[in-house]
Amino acid sequence: MTQHQHELVLRPITGPDELDLFNRFPYVLNDELAGDLTAGHRRPQWLWLALRGDRVVARAGWWSRPGDEHPHVMDIFDIADSTDDGVRLLETALSAVVPAGATPPEYGRFLPPDWREHEDTRQAVDDHINALERVGAKLFVERLRLQWLPGTPIAEPTGRLAFRPVRDAAELINLMTLVMEGTLDAHGRDDLTRMTAREAAEAQYHDEFEHYSSPREWWQIATLPDGDPVGFVIPARNPYNPVIAYVGVVPAHRGHGYIDELLAQGTSVLAAQDVPRIRAATDVGNVPMARAFARAGYATFERKIDMIWR
Repeated sequence: MTQHQHELVLRPITGPDELDLFNRFPYVLNDELAGDLTAGHRRPQWLWLALRGDRVVARAGWWSRPGDEHPHVMDIFDIADSTDDGVRLLETALSAVVPAGATPPEYGRFLPPDWREHEDTRQAVDDHINALERVGAKLFVERLRLQWLPGTPIAEPTGRLAFRPVRDAAELINLMTLVMEGTLDAHGRDDLTRMTAREAAEAQYHDEFEHYSSPREWWQIATLPDGDPVGFVIPARNPYNPVIAYVGVVPAHRGHGYIDELLAQGTSVLAAQDVPRIRAATDVGNVPMARAFARAGYATFERKIDMIWR
């Protein structure tokens, strides 16, 4: 009997003891899975396998914040040979993981920065996209994953701006609302098709920023000498890395290069904590932001494709 003639078995892992089986596909997140299970970011019933005999032919996995009832993102999906096997796994796993009638969470895949230059990687990405499209997802955006390393120069303050901590949630949400105007970020633009700028700012604050355990004093507002706010930067720690979570300039003060000073300030706040690296991300299509990160010494170490269900 050939391997493909084995019946396809679709099931979640039984527990941490099956992580070695789940991790037969190489991927950058594999080393985090054991810790994620312990911390409550993942559950065995959210890590699914497709098996033919003793061979893993596809897998899928979801992640959440600890305590969340349902997964927040789908961030693992691999296929060995047959796209059909991947589709069958997705159909079965999604029906078990996502509540009936709910929209599946966004899918994201980390890729090498030069993934289009390698035929095997391109083909694998095409296979993943094809399988996900067959279960209703669509390609949404490609993003740059960026990294600053210790020893990389940080621009000195110019004296044009003063920095102070964010006073409270209301002040930050007000500035976030202003920054939404003219945004080039795909997720932000998508939000604005379904809600007001204020609602989008409130949602991001409560869904993301509230969950950072790092000090709120790190969050910085930039002002002109007269106290007029120019923008803000949110240095933070997520469960895995120090990050520049958000940086923005309000529309009235764009075009003066203030983004460089905001990034330098945010980077300095985290560098003062003796961090091993700082991570950030921006859309490939957000060229001004990508260029600002490059000027600040952030290098592209990976890319990421996001797919959504609507």
